[in-house]
Amino acid sequence: MKKLLAFDSDDTIVVSKMPATERMAALLAAAMSKYDICIISGTGFESVIYPNTVSQIEKIPGVDLSRLHIMPTCGTRYYRYQDGEWRLQYQEDLTQEQKDKIFAAIEKSAKELGMWVEDPAGEIIEDRLSQITYSALGQQATPEDKYAWAEANKEKRKQLHAAVEKLIPEFEIRTAGTTSLDVTKPGVDKAYGMRKLMEATGFDKSDILFFGDKLEEGGNDFPVKNMGVDCISVERWEDTAYALEGIIAVS
Repeated sequence: MKKLLAFDSDDTIVVSKMPATERMAALLAAAMSKYDICIISGTGFESVIYPNTVSQIEKIPGVDLSRLHIMPTCGTRYYRYQDGEWRLQYQEDLTQEQKDKIFAAIEKSAKELGMWVEDPAGEIIEDRLSQITYSALGQQATPEDKYAWAEANKEKRKQLHAAVEKLIPEFEIRTAGTTSLDVTKPGVDKAYGMRKLMEATGFDKSDILFFGDKLEEGGNDFPVKNMGVDCISVERWEDTAYALEGIIAVS
């Protein structure tokens, strides 16, 4: 019997960087009457997770937000709802020197591989304080453009991952989202976030069920699977919604 359901964000509970649907928000709120819920994602809290998902959950009458755990940027930050507001519990921010080195490695590798667009939709490399994220088409590219790019560049994403890793082996590098690459401090990934969550809640691995779309080796959800947490692999938010409906029905 699980006690906590944990979710990646993009392509697991939402279309990449888009608002949660009413169906998904209602399912997450309903699940919170029976389970603690964690959202652990490579995206940021203030810019993506809150406006796109948490704000939608907040609209559901009677929802118990104290059971919602938010872990942005691969678990390098942790938010809880306390005294009527979202409060940061910890952070694992990069130094400016580390950021500069990561930016340079990503830009060099992307340009050498022909993966640096000249007219991006927003930032190609984003400073998320505790994580640096490369987005091939820019942070604001449409989901349709992202999915088309991802389908056409599966091998190139692997090449970029390898090239960046060769330049900065002292950092954690993970394929993420639809067009992204995430870089954090060594040892800081979603497994790190799950361990911090277990410390904070008293739950253990057997109490957790994780949903993610990047559970393959090298994906940013893989560390959770690799640490022995039970996982459900999905490809889109509808898969997660279908599974959640079944879990809620039998709980």
